Amino acid sequence: MRAQSATASKRRSAFNEVSLLRETRQAAKLRVVVDGKVRLGELSCDGILVSTPAGSTAYNLSAHWSNPAHRLGTPGDDAAKSVPAQALAGRPAPASGQIRFDILEPDKRPVSATADNLEVRDVTSVDVAEDRSREMTMLFDAGHSLDERRSGGTVSLY
Repeated sequence: MRAQSATASKRRSAFNEVSLLRETRQAAKLRVVVDGKVRLGELSCDGILVSTPAGSTAYNLSAHWSNPAHRLGTPGDDAAKSVPAQALAGRPAPASGQIRFDILEPDKRPVSATADNLEVRDVTSVDVAEDRSREMTMLFDAGHSLDERRSGGTVSLY
């Protein structure tokens, strides 16, 4: 994540998600741009979350999304734009992985951006992209199958 504020630009890496949240009682107003194309010109919301492949399984299961395999920017997006939450919910980023959030009215409706637990306040724009230059190894309890872990069985992360 690259978060731009009025005074600085900060980069943060996220293992699970990047989220944008309103800082005050007023809803945030965001423009969502995917691969240089405006997907939502103005989205009023409490926040928005972009999960990584590692974080997406947990978010999809907790939100009861059964088929999150639709990619942003593919046919069918236009039909969903009348309901902004559904236009983005549960959909993987496009193959290029370039997502930009422009904060509309940042002085009146301040927004913070968080990469996992590292927060940047009063952002004016946030760029999110995949970084394949770093690797992470996850270890699971070999004694339990994926189905057991997904159905509420024991989950062990080391």
